[in-house]
Amino acid sequence: METQIFFGDCEDLLDIRLDNVFKAVFAKDTPNSKTALSALVSDITGRRMEVLTLTANEPAVENTRDRQMRFDINCVAENGELVNVEMSLNPRKHEPARLEYHAAKLFAGQGIRGADKTYDDLKPAYQIAILAKGRFFADAEFFHSFEYHDPARGISLGGRTRILTLELAKLEAVARKPIGEMSNREQWAMFFQYLTKPNMRAIINAILNRKEGIAMAAEVLMTISRDEVERARLRSEEKNLLDIQSEMVYERREGMKEGENKKSIEVLSLIAKGYTAEDIKRELEAQS
Repeated sequence: METQIFFGDCEDLLDIRLDNVFKAVFAKDTPNSKTALSALVSDITGRRMEVLTLTANEPAVENTRDRQMRFDINCVAENGELVNVEMSLNPRKHEPARLEYHAAKLFAGQGIRGADKTYDDLKPAYQIAILAKGRFFADAEFFHSFEYHDPARGISLGGRTRILTLELAKLEAVARKPIGEMSNREQWAMFFQYLTKPNMRAIINAILNRKEGIAMAAEVLMTISRDEVERARLRSEEKNLLDIQSEMVYERREGMKEGENKKSIEVLSLIAKGYTAEDIKRELEAQS
């Protein structure tokens, strides 16, 4: 790859840690997006994977308008392995338990009924969580790979599920490394965490010149970021969500009545399901 400057210090880029921006970058039906997604899952799992299909809870997006507030998409690799990738800007305290639940669902969702099927036909399943804010594990390591094992005897079950986490808040030591000494996972994490920081653009550009998959993701993001219509839609969506959140917090602090409490819980549930502000408004109006 020829050395080039992808982003100048003044380039105004959308934050890829926002769930809908992340999804718009990695779930487009374009060669760049597909290359980037295959590279991402390969580098994080440590296994060469070519993503063949995306079986998302909702259709893959073509722009940032599409509804889903948390990126959550199941990838099926060429060898049948299953990968669920999530970006969470503000993960909740219960995130580890949530990841365990969804890893189990991903693995158990495989169909092995039939006379010619056994448990040995179950394919490995990987739950990947990129956690933008917060620290969830006590050590200073930003990457963890969790699997079943006997901790007292150090024996692995040899299970076929993995929970892989990247805590972007733990990259201080990684950021001080020479780029040539960074692992593939570290370079992806640096890209996600520091892309929008102008004082880190030289490092990010150097990473893009080394890693083709990350460069493909950057090119998709650049196209979205330079589309003023898309930027306006994204900002409007974010503003509406913040308005709803702010109003709910204010009402809670002021003391809501029983009926208002019920509505607040319902709105929170809709947000968790990925509804936009307009979707929530329509749902509430239909019930009144």
